[in-house]
Amino acid sequence: MANQGAKKRKDENARHMAKLRRIIIACNVVYVIVRMVIFHSSFTWKHWIGLVVTSIGYGVPYKFLDGMAKPSVGDDGELIDGGFDMSTGGICGYLHDVVYITCFVQLASIISGKFWYTYLVIPAFGAYKASGLIRGFMSQGSEGGVEDEKTRKKREKLERKASRGQAVRTRSR
Repeated sequence: MANQGAKKRKDENARHMAKLRRIIIACNVVYVIVRMVIFHSSFTWKHWIGLVVTSIGYGVPYKFLDGMAKPSVGDDGELIDGGFDMSTGGICGYLHDVVYITCFVQLASIISGKFWYTYLVIPAFGAYKASGLIRGFMSQGSEGGVEDEKTRKKREKLERKASRGQAVRTRSR
């Protein structure tokens, strides 16, 4: 029964990465068939660049996710760790988002080239997260700050009221 969780996670990660690989291949096949074969008359050099960009958009996150999903094996061949849990958030969730946004952009760009602007969501979200991180480092800090007179009196009044307790009134008949 030892390492049962690690074996289970290893199998889950293998299934998950296979599913992600199938999604990527399916999106690429649909794009190539529809854009290059069916709409071949409107296929330009810009579409080749789009195919390269989406391939990079798939390849980089997939490579990171594949590295995270790999299990750790000891010198004697014993399974030490089943790999990172792919269902958690954080960087793993962000990498999945990049893959899914790339799928959407690639398939939607068959309809219109304007869908390429959707890729701006990725750096915009990164800037949003970075601004929160920077704001956290540069904040003045509300803890231990100077309190004005009005706020102090209001806080003291509420503390006195809370410590006094509520008197329960009942009706007598």
